[in-house]
Amino acid sequence: MIDKMLLNILACPACQADVDERAGQIVCLSAACGLKYPIKDGIPVMLVDEAVK
Repeated sequence: MIDKMLLNILACPACQADVDERAGQIVCLSAACGLKYPIKDGIPVMLVDEAVK
């Protein structure tokens, strides 16, 4: 689980929208973008190349 304070400062690298943690992933909250970033060993991997739609 990612700390809520960290989630408050993270943003989607593709569109700069807010993100949230869901089902072990960091999810972009923008309906237009919606990318999902993996969390590996408790660390969010916020790279567009690693994201899935």
